[in-house]
Amino acid sequence: MNDTKRAYLLNAPAILILLALVAFPIGYSFWVSLHRQNLKRPRATKFVGIDNYIAMWQDPVFLSSLKTTALFVVLVVAMTVVLAMALALVLNETFLGRGVLRSLALLPWAMPGVVNGLMWRTIFDAKTGALNGALQGLGVIDEYQAWLSSPSSAFLLTAVAQVWNTLPFAVILLLAGLSTIPQDLYDAATVDRAGTVGRFFQVTMPWLMHPLLIVLILETMNSFRAFDMIYVLTGGGPGDATQVIAVLNVRTALTYTDFGLGSAYSWMITLFTLIISVGYVMALYRKGNFEV
Repeated sequence: MNDTKRAYLLNAPAILILLALVAFPIGYSFWVSLHRQNLKRPRATKFVGIDNYIAMWQDPVFLSSLKTTALFVVLVVAMTVVLAMALALVLNETFLGRGVLRSLALLPWAMPGVVNGLMWRTIFDAKTGALNGALQGLGVIDEYQAWLSSPSSAFLLTAVAQVWNTLPFAVILLLAGLSTIPQDLYDAATVDRAGTVGRFFQVTMPWLMHPLLIVLILETMNSFRAFDMIYVLTGGGPGDATQVIAVLNVRTALTYTDFGLGSAYSWMITLFTLIISVGYVMALYRKGNFEV
């Protein structure tokens, strides 16, 4: 037996487990998305092909949730990248207590989405929220505000809660990239009379293209799939102000028991994230900054 066959034989158990636990559920969910399948009418299950996908794009509720999701993703990713870059640059400097600050920066990432949503719902509470107490104490507001009852403020604060939860991971990736930049490059840029801004764009940014690509892809995927924190914090409301596709997906499958259409929503989320991820990679390919 040659080495190739021996390798396949030794990895066969792991491959079979992956096929059973990963590949089969994914394939089955796509098969379900091609059916009209609702638990309220179990005998009416029928193969309908791509009718669920066609009906989805004709549904104003889906189109509204798609718009909300797009705005949510853009806002979350933009805030995450800017704040992560700023924090990574600060934590990369040498100062007293840097190790403690780096450790504290990881705490939000360790918090589950449900706990994160409950925490921020308590902070934004209209009657006993810490945000209202702080703003009233500073004289910014005269009376407590129902922050999560306004569509615009609920959407913005939901994005802030999502950023707070996922920001540390982006900081870690960018900080790891910063630690690999040779000091000689900064010294050469200083000799060429490049200022702080010039050194950032001429040295720092080119070296951070790969970590930044990973951050963009992962944060986009996390934002598109955001559910637990949003569901706990606002439930998709007020109205449909925070009803992203993931919330609509779970509500369709579990509340309305429409597994066919719910599976179609899941595959649309997968398709969107795949297209955006490929777009990120192609953009860096055109710039010549990405290597396989």
